[in-house]
Amino acid sequence: MGLFDKIRGELVDIIEWTDDSRDTIVWRFPRYDNEIKMGAQLTVRESQVAVFINEGQLADTFTPGMHRLETQNMPILSTLKGWKHGFSSPFKAEVYFVNTRQFTDMKWGTKNPIILRDPEFGMVRIRAFGAFSMRVVDAPKLLRELAGTDPQFRTEEVEDYLRQMIVGRIASALARAEVPMLDLAADQHSIGERLAPLLSEDLASYGLAIPKFIISNISLPPEVEAALDKRTQMGMLGDLNQYSQFQAANAMEAAAKNPNGGAGEGLGLGMGIAAGQQMAQALSPQQQQQQQPAPQQYAPPPAAPAQPGPPPLPQQDQWYIGVNGQQLGPFDLTGLAAQVSAGNLTPTTLVWKAQLPAWTAAGQVPELAPVLSSAPPPLPPG
Repeated sequence: MGLFDKIRGELVDIIEWTDDSRDTIVWRFPRYDNEIKMGAQLTVRESQVAVFINEGQLADTFTPGMHRLETQNMPILSTLKGWKHGFSSPFKAEVYFVNTRQFTDMKWGTKNPIILRDPEFGMVRIRAFGAFSMRVVDAPKLLRELAGTDPQFRTEEVEDYLRQMIVGRIASALARAEVPMLDLAADQHSIGERLAPLLSEDLASYGLAIPKFIISNISLPPEVEAALDKRTQMGMLGDLNQYSQFQAANAMEAAAKNPNGGAGEGLGLGMGIAAGQQMAQALSPQQQQQQQPAPQQYAPPPAAPAQPGPPPLPQQDQWYIGVNGQQLGPFDLTGLAAQVSAGNLTPTTLVWKAQLPAWTAAGQVPELAPVLSSAPPPLPPG
């Protein structure tokens, strides 16, 4: 091989790049001090732009297609090199291939919650996350502002900056949208479409654009979600007064099936029923005013009207007893003794007279102790 052939073999005559990384934005063609032959073939594929740098200065930009490097199709570089009259000598230049396709595997999310003023819930903290696509729209600006002389500029080198800028924009965008918190999910798409051009405008000075911006989810703190779940359950219950009455009826039925239950269970049952009724009254006061109070199961008889004439002879107390959900009476002490013999009056039977504030178990009324003790003893076993 002659000297001329050796020198000719060191000249670059084919310049091209095929991307196999899927995350490379800028790739510098490896020249290794070899000179580019005048008349060499430059292949720029779709979604690529080739940028020539001569002595640190941007010279020429080539769009997709096949180019033969000659002085007539490199006007800027020809002026810089001072070629005259079509002089075709080898030259040295750095060639950067810029990927102009969309990079769609970009993610974003809010590390800290965003505080919004909601018309229904007041101050609310929310989080959001999603995805976006990025592409190069001005290769020279990208090289000047971000890539520089990096031989392989990847998406990871600019992704963090893009996320920070997006988070700064998303907070103001959600605040300006003035959409109620419960309706944000329905407006996620429209908010993303409004943000995409705003982000592209911010990135125009870097030669980048955001063609697509997606809000995948907007979430609330766990405690707020739990409160919303409770509110949803309350809405599903409907009339809380009717619900409390239904719960009280179920509790009474359960107590009837378990007559030997302890006093603690009865106390807890009463407190539960009272709490349900108080909640219903607090949450629906107007409805409570419209409804009439439910009649008591064992209502005491009305007092007899006063009769003219001499006062009546003193009489014994009139007693009433509750047996199997029915009110029996009135009875005097003799009549109560007969009810003991009949098995209708036991220490657990509810009794009432005018001096008692409410129905009370017979075993808890001291003056009925003689009556209850008058019951005959059980028969001896045969």
